[in-house]
Amino acid sequence: MRQFKFVLAWVMAAALAACGGDHDDKPPVKPTFSAQVTFGDSLADVGTDAVGAVAAAGGGKFTINGDNTAINPALTGKVWSELIAAQLGLPAPCAAQTGLDGDPALGFSVPVVNHAGCYGYAQPGARVTEPMGPRNKATGSPLGQLTVPVATQVANHLALSGGRFRGDELVFVSAGGNDALFLLDELGAGAAAAGKAAGASTFANSLVLQLAAGASDPATAAVAIGAALQAESARPGHTDDSVVRAAVNAAASQPGNARVADAAVYGPMVAKALADGAAAGAAAGAAYLAANSPGAVAAMAKAGLELAALVRNRIVGNGANFVAVNNIPDVSVAPIARAQPAQIQDLIRAMVNAFNTALKDGLVGAKGVLQVDLFALVQDQAANPAPYGLTNVTTPACGPNLLNSAVLCNATNLNPGDVSHYMFADDAHPTPFEHALVARYIALQMIRRGWL
Repeated sequence: MRQFKFVLAWVMAAALAACGGDHDDKPPVKPTFSAQVTFGDSLADVGTDAVGAVAAAGGGKFTINGDNTAINPALTGKVWSELIAAQLGLPAPCAAQTGLDGDPALGFSVPVVNHAGCYGYAQPGARVTEPMGPRNKATGSPLGQLTVPVATQVANHLALSGGRFRGDELVFVSAGGNDALFLLDELGAGAAAAGKAAGASTFANSLVLQLAAGASDPATAAVAIGAALQAESARPGHTDDSVVRAAVNAAASQPGNARVADAAVYGPMVAKALADGAAAGAAAGAAYLAANSPGAVAAMAKAGLELAALVRNRIVGNGANFVAVNNIPDVSVAPIARAQPAQIQDLIRAMVNAFNTALKDGLVGAKGVLQVDLFALVQDQAANPAPYGLTNVTTPACGPNLLNSAVLCNATNLNPGDVSHYMFADDAHPTPFEHALVARYIALQMIRRGWL
């Protein structure tokens, strides 16, 4: 424990300067915590999915799994919530619930089990109040994560503890990221659908008009060609080639238009129609995003307020005296965001900022609540990795696996080279080294508050 605190000393002065003066509810005596209770998502999860084929493959947590300290001391396989518990001398956190509702053929269908005495309620895919999160069975994911929302996680704990916290637990809340990911997935699906519809319509109109132009009566020819194209498009088993062929055949049968059957004639027309369709599809997709992005930002602000209310009313309001609430890290610097166009990166940043601002404002004056600004930490790490000991802040440490996810990442499927001090395990989740940096940062805030 002393050694861990010594390691923190190098950033203590900066952290204290950034945070300002003492808090009014700083305890007169350093508390002794009876337990650590954690609510949230995959960033705090300690093994909800560590069952069935996931466990058999050496996975279970969304980081580099397994104790690989023999390879490198940084590859502990632990997440920040485990490291904090060790710092406090508390039992290693265990998942309050385990199970999967996914594809039985892949070993991802495992009965749900509730574990008495385990207070790690955080679950991968969990949102603040909505039960449908990323990788839930209903999204089509073969993994079939349970995605029990934070509101239900808190309710489950209260049901098992007589409706109240004892008051000497250290409670962590870390959520919101999956709300952003789910909303982004919905936006992406909507934009893709709008683009596909507009692209298909524009392609058809462009091709029909071009094919009809050489006929003796272009207007009449266009009607016939359009009808043939639509009929083939509606036929089960049709292909893009069969649709084009139906339109060309109809065009060639029109008076004065036989030459259009020559591939040298209709080929360039198809190419232009494809280009027209692609341009229209891109424009429609962009228009959909522009029209619906404000709604996603507003939804994130709503989720932030909901989490603040949950902390105030259901956690603090039911007796918790020591509640540390993490905001969403700067997801815009993660590989999943860096791979997106600038417009999407800006949207991600706006969504995260909306959530974090609403959460912060909603918790102003809340007694017994420590707000931890992981957004600022991760943003600074991405911009200035060297002082943190990070060697790579853009590339995932984990190589390909069945799910291309950190949940199945371990020493057997890492990318080549020394990845121990990478920031990201997969496209969004931290490595054990990054988890250690997060744990140190949280501990600093707790030290300043007089909790550690």
